[in-house]
Amino acid sequence: MNKKRLLPLVFILLITILACGLPTAATPTQDQNAVYTAAAQTIAAQAGQPPAPATETPPLAPANTEVPTLPPTPTNTLVPSATAICDKTQFVSETIPDGTEFAPGATFTKTWRVKNIGNCTWTTAYAIVFDSGNHLGAPDVIPFPGNVAPGQEVDLSINMQAPTTPGNYESYWKFRNASGVIFVVNPYSAKITVVAPTATTAPAPVPVTVTLPYLAGESGLVLSGGGVNTLTVAAGDSTSNQGVEAFMSFDISGVPAGSTIQSATLKLKGGSSVRGDPFATLGCLRAYAQNFGVVDAADFVPPGAVGAIARWCNASELENAYADPGFTTAVQGAVGASRFQIRLQFKDTLTDGDGTIDDVLILAPVTLTVTYLAP
Repeated sequence: MNKKRLLPLVFILLITILACGLPTAATPTQDQNAVYTAAAQTIAAQAGQPPAPATETPPLAPANTEVPTLPPTPTNTLVPSATAICDKTQFVSETIPDGTEFAPGATFTKTWRVKNIGNCTWTTAYAIVFDSGNHLGAPDVIPFPGNVAPGQEVDLSINMQAPTTPGNYESYWKFRNASGVIFVVNPYSAKITVVAPTATTAPAPVPVTVTLPYLAGESGLVLSGGGVNTLTVAAGDSTSNQGVEAFMSFDISGVPAGSTIQSATLKLKGGSSVRGDPFATLGCLRAYAQNFGVVDAADFVPPGAVGAIARWCNASELENAYADPGFTTAVQGAVGASRFQIRLQFKDTLTDGDGTIDDVLILAPVTLTVTYLAP
């Protein structure tokens, strides 16, 4: 069919429909613009013309609601660890704090307490070695005192001496292992100050008191008949009616030569035992200074001796420490010697002849107490 003839027919048909075909109540009212637009598009298409562009608004693209997923954290990541150290120290404490003052030439001991926080045991092949500064009289190398396991502490000490010239001095030391490797980064130090002595008034001497036991191995007894017993100390008479004299030795070497003895006392009762009744039949027991050396028979002295430095006339007097100026003078005479020795005997009578023991048996402790002023 000829397109030119078809176009009027379509247009007439469209007008008829629009004029006669009224909508019913049940039919919804259409958009008139849409109808005209559709008709125009149809006519244009049949006439060979391109249709007018649609006026509909394109739908919006849906929003992207997806949440981006982060890559998972790897579970096999390696955490670096500290490298184990064989030899490592940790300072704990020290003696002789920095700046300690010393007189010229004074000796002292510097000690560092350190902890082994490495994983190797320190041995005596390890050493403290001089690093720098002043030696302070110490050698270059001082071995460790013994094995120190990891986690243990040890005191590392150096005997030192202050210089003779006043001033400030510093001495630095490190530690060396058995392979000769130094393993201390920051050296340990001793820092002292040497000060010149100042003129001061000498303090008054302070009395010194010492208590000296008798020396059982240097003591004993001698019988009037010449017998010697170094295992027993006694004075009186025996079952054989012999006189018995006691000999006692005291070590006074600790009292400096030139000291002044202020007082001296002797107490026998600490270990004494009275057998029989010697004070009733033999008289008073007396003490005499006698440097007998080693006890022997020649040390026996017959009754009637003079120059007693102490005496006891009954058993109760033995309970107390004997004190007398004469006894103190006797001890003073022994100062400077190593021993103070005495003889004990009953002066008046050798024996009562009754065939029984009447004596004073002396057992430890017997004490000589001396108070002196050093020179």
